[in-house]
Amino acid sequence: MDKHRLRTGLFIPPHHPVDEDPTLCIQRDLELVEWGEKLGYDEVWIGEHHSSGYELIASPEIFIAAAAERTKRIMLGTGVVSLPYHHPLLVADRIVQLDHQTRGRVMLGIGPGALVSDAAMLGIDPDTQRDRMEESLEIILRLFAGETITHKSDWFEMVNGRLNYLPYTRPRPHVAIANAFSPNGAWLAGKHGLGLLCLAASSIAGYDVLDVNWKVAEKTAAEHGRTMDRGDFRLVLYMHLAPTREEAFQNVRFGFDKWQEYTLGVNPKGLLGTGGVEDVVGRGAAVVGTPDDAIAYLEKYWDKTGGFGTVLLQTINWANFEKSKSSYELFMRYVVPKFAGRLQMQEENYAWLRANTPKFSAQAGSASKKATEKRLGPSGKL
Repeated sequence: MDKHRLRTGLFIPPHHPVDEDPTLCIQRDLELVEWGEKLGYDEVWIGEHHSSGYELIASPEIFIAAAAERTKRIMLGTGVVSLPYHHPLLVADRIVQLDHQTRGRVMLGIGPGALVSDAAMLGIDPDTQRDRMEESLEIILRLFAGETITHKSDWFEMVNGRLNYLPYTRPRPHVAIANAFSPNGAWLAGKHGLGLLCLAASSIAGYDVLDVNWKVAEKTAAEHGRTMDRGDFRLVLYMHLAPTREEAFQNVRFGFDKWQEYTLGVNPKGLLGTGGVEDVVGRGAAVVGTPDDAIAYLEKYWDKTGGFGTVLLQTINWANFEKSKSSYELFMRYVVPKFAGRLQMQEENYAWLRANTPKFSAQAGSASKKATEKRLGPSGKL
């Protein structure tokens, strides 16, 4: 994998404290997509959640439709559609419609459903979710291919089901599958030749299995006559950057405690472990610091995985909106070009200029003196 090809993106669950107005929070998320495009981010992914009060977007497709009207270039992905919650024909129909509305800028991210509370409200047994996701995924991929399908399941039925029209993107929009700890997502990605969306890459357990799960995907792909593309290997990481570490830690005191309280409600072990922000950063589950800290962090992940295609920054709102926007800008201005080696020619040219400054200065002075003497004579005076 070539670092020069590294792509960047934002992952918007979104996380918003329950004491803020949801209308303004959603509008701010739309503004963030616009800001990401302005800074040159390649893609943004939007989550689906139906409970907890903290993660506000129920339909990433509706959000994408609005974001698409505000942007022109950035790719827009569902991060993710929880397949067990939907009839697969409706998922495929909505994505194909978005594929046409966005002229090929939509991506389908899929998963089994992250919040058990969502499944509980829908009366779904969590033990069935991964099997249902796999069943639904295979139907959706066949629909994208233009097939007519009759299928009876214990949770949905389809009778001569087919798309109203084929995707705008041929043969289909990009599809990526969420992966956290188990190899299930990696196995499915390999079986179908999909992208891999590593949502838990920052957690200790998720980090430990990154290389293992990628090998599972590659092995499974080979068994099915496919090849995995590291360009479709995405890592979701937690970062907040500022000019100094002191300023970065000061910024995240704005919202970290509220976020941590929420995550402990989802999982008593915490999404990034327990404790304060210093504990989370100390165990290597996040970066709160400078662009140099972020570069070193990315190098660690590159060495662990053998290379990845896209780094996605989790939009966690630990800092206020303006400080968060500044962090995303620092990442694009100073982290990505340095990590990806895109500054090499500039650095070499600048070093060459500085090394030859005495010579170039003398040559410039000599040329100026000769031009003066040519017009005014040896005295240099009229």
